[in-house]
Amino acid sequence: MPFTADAAATQIQERLKNIYNLVHEIESQRVRSEHNLNNIMKTHEKVTPDDKVSPYYQQKLKNLYNAAVTDTQQEEEILRKALGKINEIRTIRNERRIQARQAGNKETIRRGALMKMLLSTAQTLPLYVGKTPGAKPPPLCGAIPAEPTYIAKMGDMVAALVKGNEEGENWILAEVVQFIVATNKYEVDDIDEEQKDRHTLSRRRVVPLPLMRANPETDPHALFSKGSTVMALYPQTTCFYKAIVQRQPSTATEEYLILFEDAAYETGYSPPLSIAQRYVISIKESKKNKSQC
Repeated sequence: MPFTADAAATQIQERLKNIYNLVHEIESQRVRSEHNLNNIMKTHEKVTPDDKVSPYYQQKLKNLYNAAVTDTQQEEEILRKALGKINEIRTIRNERRIQARQAGNKETIRRGALMKMLLSTAQTLPLYVGKTPGAKPPPLCGAIPAEPTYIAKMGDMVAALVKGNEEGENWILAEVVQFIVATNKYEVDDIDEEQKDRHTLSRRRVVPLPLMRANPETDPHALFSKGSTVMALYPQTTCFYKAIVQRQPSTATEEYLILFEDAAYETGYSPPLSIAQRYVISIKESKKNKSQC
């Protein structure tokens, strides 16, 4: 639903206040949890010398551990609420930016600033953390593709296969303007400010980018494995190229090491380059020659 700049600012301020209060709640909960954990340690110290736990201490420890689990669950709930508010702010700002663009007030972003923005959005992409042990990551988390019926939302980033300058085709980084139900096609804008092109494309030519990062320590299966053939965004460009995964991320903040196909090197591949999860996807390479972005 469209809203004015003032309305957007008001909504953002409300959520910032919510986050401020939630941060204080998180700290209070952390202090409570720390106090309980200290009590657990002190109780263990009392029973360790005998190497035998009496029924009294068994019950006491059981109660303390149950309380610690409850504290942790409450802290997790507050943290998820705070992260939810942050995501709401991002959504409001993005919707407002799109409305301004559609009204003809598109802000020109210099290429250097654009590259920094793309890196920042990839690094701050939400990390999937399952609510229960063994929970499966959802579609569009890491390497998990979207469901066949999924429709990318306005403002979402996608890889789009478009015609190049010399009869070739390129997979470019683009932003969804809208999905036209009547024609089953997307309208997308080239993210590159120098191009400023809008394209109308069939769904098979549009691939949604991940909406969440996968945690290698808990969900390694949600990442591309070593040796996988992928398409990845080449550094300092807005184009995707065929590549091979040399190394998976090993932590939630680490990036893939990617080898891009490159005939300029004897091996046929570039030196390994670090690429964020958001810009590594599994898509078919165009059969036609691709021009440079």
